[in-house]
This record gives sequence, structure tokens and C-alpha cells, in this order.
Amino acid sequence: MFLENNFTGSKLSGCIEVITGSMFSGKTEELIRRIKRAEIAKQNVGIYKPEIDKRYSEKNVVSHDAKSISAIPVQSAKDIIELSKNNEVVGIDEAQFFENDLVEVCNHLANTGKRVIVAALDMDFKGNPFGPVPQLMAIAEYVTKVHAICMRCGNLAHYSHRLSDTEKLVILGEKDIYEPLCRTCYTKAIEGKNKEPELFDNI
Repeated sequence: MFLENNFTGSKLSGCIEVITGSMFSGKTEELIRRIKRAEIAKQNVGIYKPEIDKRYSEKNVVSHDAKSISAIPVQSAKDIIELSKNNEVVGIDEAQFFENDLVEVCNHLANTGKRVIVAALDMDFKGNPFGPVPQLMAIAEYVTKVHAICMRCGNLAHYSHRLSDTEKLVILGEKDIYEPLCRTCYTKAIEGKNKEPELFDNI
């Protein structure tokens, strides 16, 4: 969906766009694409990300296919309000790592006439809605759901399956820790983890 067609006038009306899906689905790549289009249109752009995300770079937003764009790391979503004061377009990556006050922040930015583009995981590794993302999807004017490819069967993937047994909610990692799976393969993987080990080998 090429939303830029709705923002060709000299006066932008505020709105919220959410790009969401599983890991390795191209969320950040799509965020970067939209931001760069806004830059071509000579709009004042700012990109922000949570300080916790340092996988590829401390100060850049970087997609899994190595596309990157300069960003400002922030400790709290509320920091974005002051930092984006002069921005017409505000990009926010890895939004699931922010607290729920991100919803209030995005509403405030949109209400002041800014175009807010948010990229985020919709579910955690347990398949539960992740952080503020469900609320952001509810209040957004535009929601784009992107999909990865299931690593086990090749169908569209919707889940981010964690390969380790760690129960901690936030663990930053790549394909060494996570794999995208479709619903069927994810269900089988979870059932396999929950299966009680046999005490004796079959004889």
C-alpha cells in the first residue's frame, strides 16, 4: 500500500500508520521506505527507536536486509514529543519495546498535525499481543500487516517462534534465537516444547 499518495499536499493532516507483523517480515524495511519517500518530498523527518535496541547499530534503524537510516535512541516514548517538535513526519521503530504511554504520545503527535509511522511486532514469542501495539492498531488510521515466510513449510508466517527455552519476555536476537512460523508450524513447535519427555526409551 503506497500511502504517500494521501500526503502530497503542502499541508499534512495528522495521522497514525502502523506497520506490524512477525520478525523477519519487512516491518523496518517498509518504515525506512516510507521515511525516505517523505525525505524526497522535502518533509522534515525524525526517526526514533528505544535505547534497548542495539542489535545492528546504536544510532541507526537497520532492517534485516541491511537497509538503514539515521535515528535517535530514546529511553522513554515521552522523549519523542520534545525531540520531534520540528518534524512533519515521525518514524518510530520497534514500538513494542516502549511502555503503554506510547499510545498517548502518538495520539498527541498526530493531533498536532504530524504523520506518525510506527513499526512494531504485533505478538510476542508466546503469541500474545505485544505491549502498546494492539492499542496503536486500534487508533491508527492505517494498519499494514506484513508477513515473513515460514522457515518450516514455506507458507506465510505470522508468529515469531523463540528457539530457546528462556521465558524472559524481551530477548534481542536474530535467526539464531527466533524463526518465523505459520500458525500450523508454530502450534506444532509449541506442543513439542510442552510435551513431557519419556522416562525410558522404547525397547
